[in-house]
Amino acid sequence: MAETERWLVVGLGNPGPKYAGNRHNAGFMVVDALAGGERWKAHKAHAEVVETRLEGVAVVLAKPRTYMNLSGGPVSALAKFYKVPMERVVVVHDEMDIDFGALKLKKGGGSGGHNGLKSITGSLGGPDYLRVRFGVGRPPGRMDPAAYVLRDFSSTERGELDLNVDRAADAVRTVLTDGLERAQNIYHTAA
Repeated sequence: MAETERWLVVGLGNPGPKYAGNRHNAGFMVVDALAGGERWKAHKAHAEVVETRLEGVAVVLAKPRTYMNLSGGPVSALAKFYKVPMERVVVVHDEMDIDFGALKLKKGGGSGGHNGLKSITGSLGGPDYLRVRFGVGRPPGRMDPAAYVLRDFSSTERGELDLNVDRAADAVRTVLTDGLERAQNIYHTAA
């Protein structure tokens, strides 16, 4: 497959073991599942990458090694380095406006207050990349949303988490092989 047909799939999260089980790290969890045990390598773009093929499609999986609100720099640098146009950049991220366990896929749109998306849109020069939105639900009561996403998934949620991560990984594979619309038809769930 030609290099020009390569995709960049970025999982969003915060680096380090302190954040590993946080709701905000759902994107990291999904790209880890896609990597399937392949070894992550440090990249000069302040990211860890795995160059692989998924369903025969050339893909660079990436996890920025910056904090969430600075994700744009690494994503933009990786897109330039690997010569991947914005329409073949897929960002997997946590989404509070969707119930836990639900998935939504879309192209473009606003950041919805998600600082990682805000940073990526600014660095890529536009919002027209693809998004796999992994539902984490709203914080209970009056809990600060920032504190909520930096908490680990609850024990109840953890019981379903692996299944949800695998489902999101399958949605990414379908985007790569069959396109966004087909993936939406299969994986979109009501919020």
